[in-house]
Amino acid sequence: MSGHEIAIIGGGPAGLMAAEVLAEAGNRVTVYEAMPTFGRKFLLAGKSGLNITHSEDFSRFCTRFGIASERLRPALHTFAPDGVRRWAADLGTETFVGSSGRVFPTAMKASPLLRAWLRRLESLGVRLMTRHRWIGFEGDSFLFDTPAGRLSVQPDAAALALGGASWPRLGSDAAWVPWLQAKGIEISPFRPANCGFDVAWSDLFRERFAGAPLKSVATTSPAGTFQGEFVVSSHGIEGSLVYAHSAALRDALEKKGEAALVVDLAPGRSEKRLAKDITRQDGKASFANRLRKGAGIEGVKAALLRELVPDASRFPPQQLARLIKALPIPLLRPRPIEEVISSAGGIAWREIDDRFMLKRMPGLFACGEMLDWEAPTGGYLLTACFATGRAAAQGVTEWLAAR
Repeated sequence: MSGHEIAIIGGGPAGLMAAEVLAEAGNRVTVYEAMPTFGRKFLLAGKSGLNITHSEDFSRFCTRFGIASERLRPALHTFAPDGVRRWAADLGTETFVGSSGRVFPTAMKASPLLRAWLRRLESLGVRLMTRHRWIGFEGDSFLFDTPAGRLSVQPDAAALALGGASWPRLGSDAAWVPWLQAKGIEISPFRPANCGFDVAWSDLFRERFAGAPLKSVATTSPAGTFQGEFVVSSHGIEGSLVYAHSAALRDALEKKGEAALVVDLAPGRSEKRLAKDITRQDGKASFANRLRKGAGIEGVKAALLRELVPDASRFPPQQLARLIKALPIPLLRPRPIEEVISSAGGIAWREIDDRFMLKRMPGLFACGEMLDWEAPTGGYLLTACFATGRAAAQGVTEWLAAR
């Protein structure tokens, strides 16, 4: 052992990864977790199939993190998606590439991987302390609230891995923000990411179609055009296809006060073809029959068209075809940050050096969703948490060696 005592505050993927790297380097590592168990958000995210990483070309993968992409690139390079898959395999979790390019554990669960990971950490001598909630600084020490009372810890170095502000009931409650701000550290405000949006549905539409999926559609926003499906919810719209646009739509709402997700209800047909097929329909037929026979639109798709454009039945074929190909859904606001998958915002990058150390607080490092970055779903979030955890651990090692 080197004799270095390292504290990792936060027991999610970033913190556990930092602990692993530091323990393998011979340090005495303790992970302090506020919740009764480790990796709660990790487990919940993996309930229906864990997106552990993504298989797309690495040069493309690195661009998925918005304005933080360049700052994250070195960390991602040291723990790229192939490295994530090898690491999981070493823990007994084989993975496969799904049709979307997302990488999943063969077991489609997070729990076997987490159990094996915790066993590895214990075998490396890592002390895993649950119900140890960090409650701020006490001079040069970290103060924890524990079942046995207050605990003051002064390690040789520490890494913060406390998460962002989404799903606070699982531990990521951003309670740490004022403690770092009191030290002069800039924190970018937390905002919803990978979120649904509220829409002003009529009571009738909400009652009939909440929970209904809109399948085989294309959606467009400033983020681009993507195909897939999303879900009508009681409050608005949800689902992976919406999340792909969420950052761009959220930003538009903040800057302009309005935004719309534009939906192509019939991506397999051109506007010209639709207009021609609709024109062929019997003008005396009901609007529902003309939509079904002429455009292949029925059910929730037809209802959405009527909901958003009540007089669509009076439109001539060309105008109706144009509407079917580009139906705007006006959005009110993102869903509350407490219920979204992830958050944007966090410790500003100017506060962090290349080793992931806080410039104003030598010996204190930060990783994971505490930092100001965001990414779409599909394995990007988790890979970046792993990668920044490793990078912060390597930073700790370099800093201690240079002292």
